[in-house]
Parts: sequence; C-alpha cells; structure tokens
Amino acid sequence: MPYLLARVKVVDYDKWKPSFDQLSTARKAYGAKGWLLLRDADKPNEVTVLAEWDNLENARRYVQQSTELKNHIQKMGVKVDFYFLNEMEQIQVQ
Repeated sequence: MPYLLARVKVVDYDKWKPSFDQLSTARKAYGAKGWLLLRDADKPNEVTVLAEWDNLENARRYVQQSTELKNHIQKMGVKVDFYFLNEMEQIQVQ
C-alpha cells in the first residue's frame, strides 16, 4: 500500500485544522483513500499526516501540482516535509 507522510509545523493548530479539512476533496481527487492525523504529545504544533493513496504517482502529483495544497501551505504559513512510502509489512502483536 502506498502512503504519503507529511510532517507539518503549524503556527496554530486550531486555525490550521479547518483549512486542512477543506483539502479533503482535493486529496480524494488525486487518489487519497484516507488519512490519519497524529499530533505530537509534547509539541502540539507539530502534526504528522499519514495518508493512504491509490498509487505513489498520484501522491506525488498532489504534492507537486495541487494548487489547493500550495494555497493552503502559503495561507497557513506552515513548514511541511513530504515523504512517499511503500508499505513493506504489517506486524500485529498477538
């Protein structure tokens, strides 16, 4: 399964979150299947987004071509690092 991981440093989480939510239509249009938000327990303005994607090519296109994403990043003044990942295996603890 392909994933897009984004490490985001936000200025104000409560202002950032509604803007992030507005991107759901754009993410879906580029092939996102769902996403998980994780907030650092010790640094509440550091957020990790793990999004499952239909394929890595579409995830890359979203990051490189989505005007909605570029506008969101600029408007919110966030710093984002993107990582494109392939799932290797899942291990469940018994």
